[in-house]
Amino acid sequence: MERTERLRAVLAGLALACLFEALTVFATQDKGVRAQSPWQDDPYDAAVSLAQFAVPMLAAVIALRLLAWRAPGGPDRERQTVRAAGAMTALVGITLAFEWAAVAAVRRSWGAWTWVLAGGLAVTSVCAAAVAVMLARCRGPRVRWRHDWLGDVLLVASRTPVVRRWAAPAAADWVRRHAMGVFVLASALAAAGIVGAMVVGEHWTDPWLIAWALAVEFTSHLAFCLIANAVAGFVARPERPWTRRAGEASVVAGCVAVQLAVAFRDALWPGTVTSVADAAALTFGAGAATTAVAGVLLMTKGRQWQR
Repeated sequence: MERTERLRAVLAGLALACLFEALTVFATQDKGVRAQSPWQDDPYDAAVSLAQFAVPMLAAVIALRLLAWRAPGGPDRERQTVRAAGAMTALVGITLAFEWAAVAAVRRSWGAWTWVLAGGLAVTSVCAAAVAVMLARCRGPRVRWRHDWLGDVLLVASRTPVVRRWAAPAAADWVRRHAMGVFVLASALAAAGIVGAMVVGEHWTDPWLIAWALAVEFTSHLAFCLIANAVAGFVARPERPWTRRAGEASVVAGCVAVQLAVAFRDALWPGTVTSVADAAALTFGAGAATTAVAGVLLMTKGRQWQR
């Protein structure tokens, strides 16, 4: 019964992700609808843009893992999948909170599409609360994982003729040892794809603007990879020295600071951000400062713990 309950909660989380993504794409990609959206501007749009790409990525890997739901290692798989669905639902909930804040704060006149978006927001919020309750009931104790998502990828790949010869345990072990490099590469590729689409769609020609957007997207996806892996155990990384763990945590803090600086740039910068140089100084200055402060605090705490 417990396994069935967890499966139902995960499936409910996937249904929520589909509903959220459909409404988000509708609100952001249709120009007429976007023009009447209360959350079309930052800081609200920054949260929506992040969730628009992160939620379907999580939903896709969760759905793929269900293909190995009954394979060996069930307890780990169930808890990890529930935690991933919980992280996805939390991201949806944070985005919905930003959207409600936009509804409360934006004073422009409401059109027909504005009411439609507000109705969709209300329905999605009720569904998100229900899914959160279901997932909370399935929460288990945090233990050291014996199985990870990478092992399930090999299991599914071994059943696929085209990629069967690549599904070797040695390949999985290499990924586990070089997980940080894999996360960096995946983040860079995702950033290049997203910014490339923006360059084509919005006809960008300024190389500095493109470089700044690439760096911002890269930091966003790197933080997403590291935080999601820590929560859901996608890749079971080998034990690392505390100095390295502290360094990675400080990098995550800096990446998150970059995203916050992008979202709240007009409130943080004296006047209005009007140039790429100003935006770069604000966002990456905030990121570098946060990384440095977090690194010092974590290193100091680590040394005290070592004593």
